[in-house]
Amino acid sequence: MTQPLLSLRNIQKTYNGIDVLRGFYLEIQQGEFLTLLGPSGCGKTTVLRLIGGFEGSDGGEIVMDGVRINDLPPHERTVNTVFQSYALFPHMDVFENVAFGLRMKKLGEAQIQSAVAEALEMVQLGAHERKRPSQLSGGQQQRVAIARAVVNKPRILLLDESLSALDYKLRKQMQIELKTLQRRLGITFLFVTHDQEEALSMSDRIVVMHEGRIEQVGTPKEIYEEPKTLFVANFIGEANTFTCNLIEQRQGEVLLGYEGRTFCVKTTKTPSARLTLLIRPEDLRVERRLEDVKSPNYFEAVLEQVIYKGTTIDLLLRLDNAREIMASEFYNEDSDALLYQEGERLYLYWVDGWEVLLDEAE
Repeated sequence: MTQPLLSLRNIQKTYNGIDVLRGFYLEIQQGEFLTLLGPSGCGKTTVLRLIGGFEGSDGGEIVMDGVRINDLPPHERTVNTVFQSYALFPHMDVFENVAFGLRMKKLGEAQIQSAVAEALEMVQLGAHERKRPSQLSGGQQQRVAIARAVVNKPRILLLDESLSALDYKLRKQMQIELKTLQRRLGITFLFVTHDQEEALSMSDRIVVMHEGRIEQVGTPKEIYEEPKTLFVANFIGEANTFTCNLIEQRQGEVLLGYEGRTFCVKTTKTPSARLTLLIRPEDLRVERRLEDVKSPNYFEAVLEQVIYKGTTIDLLLRLDNAREIMASEFYNEDSDALLYQEGERLYLYWVDGWEVLLDEAE
């Protein structure tokens, strides 16, 4: 197995007596787009600041290319950061903003001209090199900040909530541009966000964090479809969760009890006495008649509300125990989803294997 580009080993970080990171381990591979995802205060930005050298850890090691870098100052690390505010110099034009780091290294003018021109071409801003930041759009300013970072050819580019200041449409556009740029450059990107959709659409791997710990590391597909903990399941996308009692364990399956109903779920692991059954809204199938239900695992519910979202329809339903659940269907002109009547009793089932089963302790 190849050596990781960067490793964080047993990192500890405390602020005012509060552990922000504790026993934190993470390996980052060369050329990947890795995202740190989690709620505010979970330690994401602290990880970036430790890697960038802006803060020191209270324990553990940061190793790049096999060399411990804990004591290296920021300017001696082959790492660059794109901050949320972009931190562009307002009195300098685009060219000089990008050239700033190279001038600090005292490179020759011809080398600076060539490197800056190449960086601006990468971010498609060559025609704007003499404009000031105030003359650029938010997306253009972000690209200047990226060009200023990549012109120094860092091994890792750190991006701290760098899309959060953009409006929705521009943010979606920049997600595509940023991923395309990362592939073109071949530089490792470490991206911080609290936006789950952003993480799913851009990342090679996602690190889900909670209270200074890593809850799960995996591909977007693994994180969404195979959450390892209830926190991950609830944080990534919508989830219907049901706390069930284990009735019986058989060969390759379990019988679960929930509010008087019995469900049979396939599993190969040894479960605890109480489990959480998780079903994504889009994995529920809705029928008006019980005879159309294609599984013994189903719920009866009363429709509370139909929410039209353009490409999808969300159905908010209430079980007999007053528990609300959500089902989602794709909408097209032939769909009768909008014809459902509030107060109507419906039947919901899911395809075997589309559920996730978690021990309650997880």
